[in-house]
Amino acid sequence: MNREARKARFQEVDIYPVTCERLSAGRSDVEVLDAVIRGGARIIQLREKSLSTRDLFQLALRFREITAKADVLLIINDRLDIALAVGADGVHLGQEDLPLTAARKLAPDLLIGASTHSLDEALQAQEDGADYVNIGPIFPTKTKEGVGRVLGPEAIGVISPNLKVPFTVMGGISGSNVDQVIAKGARRVAMVTAITQAPDIADAVRSFKERIKNQA
Repeated sequence: MNREARKARFQEVDIYPVTCERLSAGRSDVEVLDAVIRGGARIIQLREKSLSTRDLFQLALRFREITAKADVLLIINDRLDIALAVGADGVHLGQEDLPLTAARKLAPDLLIGASTHSLDEALQAQEDGADYVNIGPIFPTKTKEGVGRVLGPEAIGVISPNLKVPFTVMGGISGSNVDQVIAKGARRVAMVTAITQAPDIADAVRSFKERIKNQA
């Protein structure tokens, strides 16, 4: 797929699962991937910061094989080199990662997402060519150490009206608070532990998808 085709596919996204094997209740990333696909997820982000480059590459190859068969978008966290090497659909960049403009020159056909923590950062990412921006952290989260300010769901209503590109929201979102972000206009919700630690991952994905659909 080229970039435009991938952007069109991204419009279909509702739940945006993100991996974290150490927070997956003893299940492997591949087991989580298989389950979120069964639940109907249209995208997955592979996020494993502690793996060596070689091990991450091998895992990403397996993810690409599975997602290609399932027609699911594959996004690699941080590592543009891995995304390009395995033929992923995109890369998600943080504020300390490779600048978005440089990534775009190297990967003109990939989806590029950007983590943003304020209106200024979101607008800058959009100007630099992001295909989507993530707003967060919305609530306190255990997937990132040293997180400073939590934005709260109110930030969605402040930031999103200024965006021309799609946005996701992330950070501590769970079954107990997901309705708050939906009520503020979020339609693409990124989650880690609410999915990876669920007793039945596929059922959790289906449930979250239904809640977004019913409140949209």
